[in-house]
Amino acid sequence: MWTIAARELRNLFLSPLAWSILAAMQIIFGWFFAMLVNWFLRPEIQANLANDPNAPGLTAIVASSLLDWIGIVLLLISPLLTMRLISEERHNKTLPLLLSAPVSMTRIVLGKFFGLMGFFIILLAMLMLMPLSLLFGGSLDFGLLGSGVLGIILLMGTLTALGLYISILAPQPTVAAISTFGVFLLLWMLEWADNIGEEQTGILNLAYWSITKHYQPFMEGLFSTADLAYYLLLMALFLSLSVLRLDAERIQ
Repeated sequence: MWTIAARELRNLFLSPLAWSILAAMQIIFGWFFAMLVNWFLRPEIQANLANDPNAPGLTAIVASSLLDWIGIVLLLISPLLTMRLISEERHNKTLPLLLSAPVSMTRIVLGKFFGLMGFFIILLAMLMLMPLSLLFGGSLDFGLLGSGVLGIILLMGTLTALGLYISILAPQPTVAAISTFGVFLLLWMLEWADNIGEEQTGILNLAYWSITKHYQPFMEGLFSTADLAYYLLLMALFLSLSVLRLDAERIQ
């Protein structure tokens, strides 16, 4: 499993796509981070915060806002990475070789999953150097920051598992990318269901199934076992479906 994960991660960094995403994310969020810090340091903003006893701190205004937008942008670009996990193997005619290897389908799927998650962890670690740089001139709420990072990791794990399953179903990488982007966009837009029709509660509410709704509490430092279970169950579901689909393909 770890050999497959290391190979997947190595292949990512051998392609210009991974380096392009890393560079683009650093430039975009470097500019966004600078704008947030500049806005926070404006005299009128500092005066308003000083007069408000319940005013949010530096971590909530800068770091949490940065993490919130990181989650949205990763949701939009992750199909470019998940599309290649299995669909590219099929397109390059190397999938039969992978399926005939003396390795269980579970290890193949988990290897692909952890390989891409390793890339996302590296990307997130590089982006986290920005809020950590605030320690040179202020203090951070590491509880709030850690909660936000956990929310992003859970979100990316779910997106990777879902994207991996779609990559197994799709015959071409481009089809996998478009299909994955469509599904991700739909799961994001489900959050708008709160403004449509009669309001429901719990799992009967369409907004409850929005993939972005459950990481928002993490951005506010609120750890909920229900939100944690939502992401873990979705990850387990799509990874299990991926194993079953590859098992059926191997038998055929």
